[in-house]
Amino acid sequence: MTQGSTQGSTQEPGSDRSGRTTAATVLHLFEQQARDNPRDHAVIAGAGSLTYGQLDVRANQLAHHLIDDGLPPGAVVAVATARRTEIVIALLAVLKAGGAYAVIDVEVPLTGQRQLASLTPYVLLTDAAHHARLDGSGLRVIRLGAEAAGISGRPTGAPERPEPGATAAVLFTGAASPRAVPVGHDRLLAAHKGWVEVIRSVPGDRHLITHGPDLTPFAAGWTRALCSGGALVLPERGPWTPEGIRRAVETEHVGVLHTDPVGAARLLMRAAAAPAGPGAASAGGGGARGRRESDPALRSLRLVSVTGDRLFLDEQDALQSRLRTGARLLNVYGLTEAAGAGTWFELPQLPGPLDDPEQLSLIGSPFPGCRADARDGQLRLTPPDGGDAIPTGDLVELRPDGLLEFRGRIRDRITTADGAFDPHAVEAVIRSHPDVGAVLVAEVPEGANGARRLVAHVAPPADAPSWPPAVDLPDGGQLREHLAGKLPRARMPQSVIRLRTLPRTRAGQENREALPQPVLTAKPGRGGAAQGSGKYTAAGGGAPTPFGLVGCGIPFLIGTGLLFFVLSKIFWPGSTDLSGVPAPWAFLFFVLYLFEGAAFAAGLVFLFGGRALMLRHGPGRSPGFTTAAHLAVAYLLVAWWPQDNFYRLAAKHDWPVQAALVYVFNIPLMIAAVVIAFYVTRKPPSPFDFEEADAPGGSSHR
Repeated sequence: MTQGSTQGSTQEPGSDRSGRTTAATVLHLFEQQARDNPRDHAVIAGAGSLTYGQLDVRANQLAHHLIDDGLPPGAVVAVATARRTEIVIALLAVLKAGGAYAVIDVEVPLTGQRQLASLTPYVLLTDAAHHARLDGSGLRVIRLGAEAAGISGRPTGAPERPEPGATAAVLFTGAASPRAVPVGHDRLLAAHKGWVEVIRSVPGDRHLITHGPDLTPFAAGWTRALCSGGALVLPERGPWTPEGIRRAVETEHVGVLHTDPVGAARLLMRAAAAPAGPGAASAGGGGARGRRESDPALRSLRLVSVTGDRLFLDEQDALQSRLRTGARLLNVYGLTEAAGAGTWFELPQLPGPLDDPEQLSLIGSPFPGCRADARDGQLRLTPPDGGDAIPTGDLVELRPDGLLEFRGRIRDRITTADGAFDPHAVEAVIRSHPDVGAVLVAEVPEGANGARRLVAHVAPPADAPSWPPAVDLPDGGQLREHLAGKLPRARMPQSVIRLRTLPRTRAGQENREALPQPVLTAKPGRGGAAQGSGKYTAAGGGAPTPFGLVGCGIPFLIGTGLLFFVLSKIFWPGSTDLSGVPAPWAFLFFVLYLFEGAAFAAGLVFLFGGRALMLRHGPGRSPGFTTAAHLAVAYLLVAWWPQDNFYRLAAKHDWPVQAALVYVFNIPLMIAAVVIAFYVTRKPPSPFDFEEADAPGGSSHR
């Protein structure tokens, strides 16, 4: 065991990692599995499932195609497809051909375009649909899957391997402008070996990775299954859904799950348990909210690794309590530059119970081969294959028990007139409120005079039993009462915004850039301070009123409805004549006319004022996509008033007029509905494109 250079501030690996295998790369490990166990499952994805032998043959064929296409040794190959089985084939083929792979995000084309722009790939492996969405014009392209031309006829044996370049993979940080991080063969292999030792991989393990394939846990983590004799469980099509993950764990008997904090909570905490006081948790024992019977559908899980963001001890304890006895839950701090390796923590590492587990986030000890240095308060991580220590930009403290405690991020520091402070410390204290499960503190502008105020964005625990969610969260006055004496006055949040969940990036990290901004309606009080309370409180201030219509919706409905009812008689005489309609139907149709007029007015308001709100609450979506959705919503509102008036005056068998009305109104309504459906179901890039401002010298995957 090597000795630390900084006494009291450095952790060393848990083993000396002696007795290296003869494998030089992760590809050698995979090919050994393919030779020894060709009939074992390698990829489980419904109709796309493959044995080790089949996967090796498919990868060999694509590798021959790449070599014949002139792929230079060490050249970067970009892989862009939604079919994850094809992604795995492509990764292995690129390594077999002596290149370096880079997985591109195709779910959020804007992110994928930025990733491609940060590379100079020799070739793009994709399909027609994603090629067009990524705007990959000008790049050499090879089609994958069913669109592949000539690949299936290539030799099935391993190609004569060219001398590989120094880089095995190019991984991406999750920032707004993704930064490409080259990872060498030695580092990818060392990270794999570290993971195998930490999670105690065994042949036959079935691994499921919920992260997107362009993210480090998948782009570097596939080796945990395929280089250890295990199987990689993949979705048949598209990304994983929460229900799809649960179904796959149950039906495919998944033993090892790699996910983020939200994914773990959705899977393990579906049934709410009665909450207990936060100080009642014994972090090494029964749990803050008590142990319950494990979900029978999840009994195959022997290990869950959670990475992507901080995990407080009470959260980790609650998740652990949902697993069957003997199963492990790891909180992993993974670094992109270290191919996903870093530090890890599980509750049995604690020497004993701890007070205030809701305020502590422990990231534990370094991976085998890694070294963690806490000098000057910033975590510097030495990758598992050695090399220079990487400054992560994350703040840690080495505790007396030898475990690393996460203390925040340099980039999140808030500077006030009273000095700078790390919001993590304030957020940890706010979490001591029994109804608060997650919190982010941000400083926001208060007005044109340059003043700023601290705002606490709070969300309930994942297993909160209240309905609707967030109903039990404290308002500004209640939170300040709870924090009295626990925080300095200068660090006391002046406003509270209650949310169902905090916004997160695709990597699972809390996204401060996507936090909603409060609309503070100040009411003069003593000393000019705002008074009052509510869901959004500015030192107890009033609630925001989007469109200025909160509290006056009924007068607006009636007033505008009557206005356009009168206008109908001017523009379409006779269309609203109800003299021949008996009661009570006449009144019901009159109410319909009021609603049509009110919808038209609301559509006009939204047409002129809605786009700015959509851009504000959906940051990161392309302006064109937002404009299309904005116009679709406006059309869905405004179309009813003129459409019904025209229809009521049109003769039933006047086919030219009826056809014109159908094409002017009905079909555009259908198109607008499709646009809205696509907009609301698309995975928004806004939480993902503002993940982190890179710290000097490195960026944490967390």
